[in-house]
Amino acid sequence: MTDIAQPLLAADELPPVSIYNAGGASPLLLAADHAGNATPRALGRLGVTAPEWQRHIAFDVGIAGVGRILADSLNAMLIQQNYSRLVIDCNRPPGAPTSIPEISELTPIPGNVGLSEAEKDARARAIFRPYHARIETELDRRRQAGQATALIALHSFTPVFKGVSRTWQIALLYNRDVRLAHRLLTLLREVPGLVVGDNQPYFVSDTTDYTIPVHGERRGLPHALIEIRQDLIADDGGQQKWAGILARSLPQAYAQLTASNPIGPA
Repeated sequence: MTDIAQPLLAADELPPVSIYNAGGASPLLLAADHAGNATPRALGRLGVTAPEWQRHIAFDVGIAGVGRILADSLNAMLIQQNYSRLVIDCNRPPGAPTSIPEISELTPIPGNVGLSEAEKDARARAIFRPYHARIETELDRRRQAGQATALIALHSFTPVFKGVSRTWQIALLYNRDVRLAHRLLTLLREVPGLVVGDNQPYFVSDTTDYTIPVHGERRGLPHALIEIRQDLIADDGGQQKWAGILARSLPQAYAQLTASNPIGPA
């Protein structure tokens, strides 16, 4: 148990959120909810073995690299979360069963069992809230500056889930607002050889997601959640390749959208 009277993160620990290419002028704002696999010193490894922290249960493998390359290519700003989803999942509503999971896929997380509400809130205060506050601050800044914005959430998915193989290489996820996602889906399906999922292997909902429903849908911003299969972006070459594909298709999809329906400020 941690001392909940003290801040969970010490002053010399990694901050919960990092900004890459802060001056990026692109209307496409990139967010990576599961970019990092750090854990607060006070929590240790939550009773989970070291190899598990390199798996998808701990973070979105490869997506931090894709995000930085894509931010450079588009001159876009990237907001990324640095702590493991096993500590607290920054794309889940606080209080949801998967927000602080007691088991992930088939791996028990002993350090997440039997937490008090105060202990859960300490994690939210240290990691979840600062990350989402930073996204809100940037969107507010853009709205006040009259800058049009589309929110792009970047994720990766495991090629095998509970013994079931997944054939999709990349996927577009969305819920109520299909404006940008459908255009991007069409463009990606025109790339020879790509196997593109449409709301697969997941889909966006209010109960299983936070970033798109709260920052995208509630503000009326065009948005898309992009999933890339993690074995394809596990190394630098794969990250370069898939960032390149998105660097070509995302601006096209956004241009198509704005040509038919001009986008107002965030």
